[in-house]
Amino acid sequence: MSSPTPDPLLGPAEIRDLSTKLGVRPTKQRGQNFVIDPNTVRRIVRTADVRPDDVVVEIGPGLGSLTLALLEAADRVTAVEIDDVLAAALPATVEARLPARADRFALVHRDAMLVDELPGPAPTALVANLPYNVAVPVLLHMLATFPSIRRTLVMVQAEVADRLAAAPGSKVYGVPSVKANWYAEVKRAGSIGRNVFWPAPNVDSGLVSLVRRTEQPATTATRAQVFAVVDAAFAQRRKTLRAALAGWAGSAAAAEKALVGAGVSPQARGESLTVEEFARIAEQHATGRQEASA
Repeated sequence: MSSPTPDPLLGPAEIRDLSTKLGVRPTKQRGQNFVIDPNTVRRIVRTADVRPDDVVVEIGPGLGSLTLALLEAADRVTAVEIDDVLAAALPATVEARLPARADRFALVHRDAMLVDELPGPAPTALVANLPYNVAVPVLLHMLATFPSIRRTLVMVQAEVADRLAAAPGSKVYGVPSVKANWYAEVKRAGSIGRNVFWPAPNVDSGLVSLVRRTEQPATTATRAQVFAVVDAAFAQRRKTLRAALAGWAGSAAAAEKALVGAGVSPQARGESLTVEEFARIAEQHATGRQEASA
């Protein structure tokens, strides 16, 4: 009778064994919490709807827990890792545990915020357990830099997940909510308990699904112009938009002109606006400046 094929994924014992051999301790500085439960990473892959033809990019693979599960399901996986020791060890882990898939794996040893190209075919999906301390900027950078990414599933701190998926009018709706919605339809896709991590964080985690918009908000304003309005509107949340956007527009009167032109009440506040309304404000202001300089 043949013995059962061992599970190639990493469990608690394998994670601790690997970390001991590498002399690795997860650091708060880099927001590292390693997933030690194979069922959780397989659940993440299912929730991400990873397909056999997907080219997946993963940020912060750590010891490779999620990487291996992604390689089981996707056509190719490219992992971006900033940590010197972890980056050096990951290819050997893949080769040892999934040798038949090792040629479908690539490693980029770099800060994800500085990555502007990836080896091989363009990525179609982003799946990652994002470091808590840089989750939002990394997510937005990847969505901006790689428009070929159609589907994204990220695991982040529960509070960040709530903010990313928040709708206008919510108390936690803010800059991350609007900017993520510029690129994609965003929703909460589940919760992850603390006991599947090592070390266990002192907060719960949440899954966030982002499906790239087939069309971005119709506007002549650039993304940078729209995001500048968003940043200004939420920098002073308690103020009306007429007051909050005065510095951005050059004066309260100029802000009011852009708001009225966009069909937005000058007395409204940023948390009540959709991304399309922010785009209209940016467009009205840019058009007004063009007319004034003509």
